[in-house]
Amino acid sequence: MSGPLLVRGSVSIPEAELQWRFSRSSGPGGQHVNTSDSQVELRFDLAATSALPPVWKERALERLAGRLSGGVLAVRASEHRSQWRNRETAAARLAALLAEATAPPPKQRRPTRIPRGLNERRLREKRMASERKRGRSGGWD
Repeated sequence: MSGPLLVRGSVSIPEAELQWRFSRSSGPGGQHVNTSDSQVELRFDLAATSALPPVWKERALERLAGRLSGGVLAVRASEHRSQWRNRETAAARLAALLAEATAPPPKQRRPTRIPRGLNERRLREKRMASERKRGRSGGWD
């Protein structure tokens, strides 16, 4: 994992703004497990970045407020035995988080009315079905 981290479109985060930290993972391993630092923590200072457009940055700060610690967004990965694969996983997670957080809000739904003719036809068909069923219950004397 080297080079800028692509968020969405042409917007990317330079590698200089990403901070990597490695530690021993509690996940799967082998003989090598107690000596290798395979768990990865990727930190990104969202509050201080200049890589994102101001509108995106504002949106992301608002939507990720619960995940931020002092304006810093942290992502961990420890599923794989390889540090390299954990780095790729953490970078992909961070990119997905930022892409989702910076996405524009969905268009507001305009409430629509059911056309009068449609409603009348529905009620007419209900009455006809009711009459049809009532006609079936005629007793045989």
